[in-house]
Amino acid sequence: MYDHNGEEIFVIDGHVHLWDATEGNITHEGGEEFIQCFYDYHTTFTPEERQWSIEEYRKYGAERMVEDLFANAAADMAIFQPTYLTEFYEDGFNTTQQNAALATEYPERFVLNGTFDPRDGEEGLEYLEELHDTYGIQGVKLYTAEWRDESKGWRLDDEDAFEFLEKCEELGIKNIHAHKGPTIRPLNRDAFDVADVDDAASSFPDLNFVVEHVGLPRLDDFCWIAAQEPNVYGGLAVAAPFAQNRPAKFSEILSELLWWLGEDRILFGSDYAIWNPDWLVEEVLEAELTQEDRMEYGVEWDLETKRKVMGENAAELYDIDIEAKKEQFREDEISERFGLEDHYASDAPAAADD
Repeated sequence: MYDHNGEEIFVIDGHVHLWDATEGNITHEGGEEFIQCFYDYHTTFTPEERQWSIEEYRKYGAERMVEDLFANAAADMAIFQPTYLTEFYEDGFNTTQQNAALATEYPERFVLNGTFDPRDGEEGLEYLEELHDTYGIQGVKLYTAEWRDESKGWRLDDEDAFEFLEKCEELGIKNIHAHKGPTIRPLNRDAFDVADVDDAASSFPDLNFVVEHVGLPRLDDFCWIAAQEPNVYGGLAVAAPFAQNRPAKFSEILSELLWWLGEDRILFGSDYAIWNPDWLVEEVLEAELTQEDRMEYGVEWDLETKRKVMGENAAELYDIDIEAKKEQFREDEISERFGLEDHYASDAPAAADD
């Protein structure tokens, strides 16, 4: 937990990956472009002293991930969001099965999500059901700009996509995470457009649509859609690192989200390993809204709001009992390994990030 001015905040990192972008796994030039674009985002927003080399960035591995996420109590739990990209990477960039190895080792710490691609047809429906039956997934991460043969993307409001959303309803997979943010070379920027969320959310009111990256750079479009669709949420991955080197921009983004969506429909995510929560959690929690934004929007980045955005909202979507988790973490393997038991003691203050 994070100690914010003496108050504990339980952090669920809603957007993490365990990827393999080693040269031996790349089968298409797009794979190299993709990881280099990720690395550009990493170096643009990460403090210089926290930046990784490109070699360690390509494949950091499970043990480093566990330490980066949890060792300093920057995060308490994390949600895996897979990105397959099998057109570019022989074994996939970041698949559910790859993530599952770590999620099954530490099921108390990780939430494992799956995916679907409507271009896979009946075989894809069977795969979605297999993921649910094998791992009990409650959510899927969708990459609408992913290339597949001659196709360079698909839409959430397509008839084929609706068939998969119906399957999600049938299986009880209620959280639909869609990448709707900046493009990544060489993918098509327009295939990440947020407009297709509108009809999908209206047509499936019992599903939760978490728009990852809050539609950036289409924040305005996203907010207008989310304002009229109560089952649309905003994921802060990509928006969050603005708190570090463009604080006024972060204030503007967060103020817009709080004004349009309210404090109950925004979820923190680091986008690990694009950025690392060991510094990002602190930057976001210690950020302040500008005086101009507080006056214009009439919103506050106060303790109650921070607790919701940083963990409670994700806990609500994924049926996570935070108090029960705190008790469990007093003696789980990760707490014992990194000496975190006292962080979760009922009579002890939260651990400050360092």
